[in-house]
Amino acid sequence: MTIDADYSRWADSYDTDPNATRDLDRAATVEVLGPLTVGMTIEAGCGTGKNTSLLASISQSVLALDFSPGMLARARARVQDRHVQFQHADLLQTWPCGDGLAELVSCNLVLEHIEHMVSIFRESARVLAPDGRLFVSELHPSRQYLGSQARFVDDKGETNRVQAHLHHVSDFTRAALAAGFQIERLDEWWHADDTQKSPRLLTLLLVKRAAPARC
Repeated sequence: MTIDADYSRWADSYDTDPNATRDLDRAATVEVLGPLTVGMTIEAGCGTGKNTSLLASISQSVLALDFSPGMLARARARVQDRHVQFQHADLLQTWPCGDGLAELVSCNLVLEHIEHMVSIFRESARVLAPDGRLFVSELHPSRQYLGSQARFVDDKGETNRVQAHLHHVSDFTRAALAAGFQIERLDEWWHADDTQKSPRLLTLLLVKRAAPARC
């Protein structure tokens, strides 16, 4: 089963299944991005639209991308805002946005499913204007070390694990720096149920470095 097909199967129950990682991702996104005001935002992997309304509230326009038809259908039904555009897209291909048009890219709980994630950082840098920001929120590697992985229970009661790849914290920072970003802040997050456990989420807020002036 492909990742997009797995998420389409998960779409109907994604928002209602108990999921501390999903809930913590929402809270972390509100805390980090809530104070911002930006022009255009690209949501790279919008899923069911759980963060789209927040992004719409801080942005003049939002381009929300996902490659799972099932997830996109849920997002379109959930968020009906004239300045939000939903579009089917493979994030490993060129995104449907011109160079330097966005001020913010938000990528939540996506990169664990991307084997070579530097391409995502480079595409984010392409679509961002100078000083634009990239927000990344991911399952913390320390949880992956213990075997944690995106998974859901289907209508037959069977647990399905969605294909994932392990990325260390240093992998995220190296990919960001290689794509021309500076690290504005890096945070680790615990859910209320995570007492005396390793962090559940890793988030990075990155700023696109301006190209050096030519003589």
